[in-house]
Amino acid sequence: MNGVGEGIGAVIEGGLFGRVVEPAHGEASGAPHSPAECANCGAMVTGHYCGQCGQKAHVHRSLAAIGHDIMHGVLHLDGKLWNTLPLLAFKPGQLTRRYIEGERAKFVSPMAMFLFAVFAMFAVFQMVGLSAPADLSGNFFGTGEGSAFQNNIRDQITTLEEEGNNLSETDPRKAEIDSELKGLNMVLDGRPNKATAKDGIEVNVTGIETIDRGMVEKWQKNPGLMLYKMQANGYKFSWLLIPLSIPFVWLLFAWRRKFKAYDHAVFVTYSLAFMSLLFIAMSIISALPGGLGWAFTLFAIAAPLHLYKQLKHAYGLTRLSALWRFFLLLFFITIVLLLFLQALLVLGAF
Repeated sequence: MNGVGEGIGAVIEGGLFGRVVEPAHGEASGAPHSPAECANCGAMVTGHYCGQCGQKAHVHRSLAAIGHDIMHGVLHLDGKLWNTLPLLAFKPGQLTRRYIEGERAKFVSPMAMFLFAVFAMFAVFQMVGLSAPADLSGNFFGTGEGSAFQNNIRDQITTLEEEGNNLSETDPRKAEIDSELKGLNMVLDGRPNKATAKDGIEVNVTGIETIDRGMVEKWQKNPGLMLYKMQANGYKFSWLLIPLSIPFVWLLFAWRRKFKAYDHAVFVTYSLAFMSLLFIAMSIISALPGGLGWAFTLFAIAAPLHLYKQLKHAYGLTRLSALWRFFLLLFFITIVLLLFLQALLVLGAF
């Protein structure tokens, strides 16, 4: 129940953050009210809102309306969301292009959609039990003297030495074995001029020896805590994926000046929002009996198809032009994820 409670709290938190950045324009629904005097400023109101102070024409006084305000304030469940979700799921390129070209009032903004989707994703992860284990021992990464990691390295060294003893000095394989043995012994003993813990495990994330050494020692001392911090930082700093991704998308269109950085930002943010919603669906499906395979199938089909369709239609590309950019973008995504993981590792060291 604790995970469910934390999950609900995260959804509400994400909705509130999304609400902060989401403009209220375009949320009215139904027929306009007949002309009446504004209860706030006294001006005549002929539509949904007062033209002088912006207050709604209809002022409710019921408990049911309070409940609606709560749901609306947290999740902004209004016409904008229902206009946005179908396009985000099935016509992402059209949504991206229409938003860029000025149709803002009828759609949830990219950042609001992203914030809500990310917080909802981690909330659902907690509800279904997809969270970092907190009970890992300090020897989890195999850094002890008698650990499986060390024993495996020694077994490889023994096997290679036995193979090398049966070869002549002129055999080319002899030189390969010597090179492999040198590398394995360096891993086993700890390479000089690197940030290493006292038992020889090394890391070179930042290139700053003090930070890297402290990172290793913290992971060795309490890996469960470090995994939890990585998970927590994952959604707190998920917005970093946006500035990390924009330069790579810009590279795909560097010679086409009609596409601005703002266009790429909208493209990236809506794409990340969809992927977060996709992970929500996958986590729910995987929690069902036999659902893991279906979840993987959903991701394998939906993720690349959605990215290709959004890329093609958002930028008005031909099929060939979209295909080569799509495959290059997949490579860029790998780089962005590695940079983001590196950032999480560094943030976890403090």
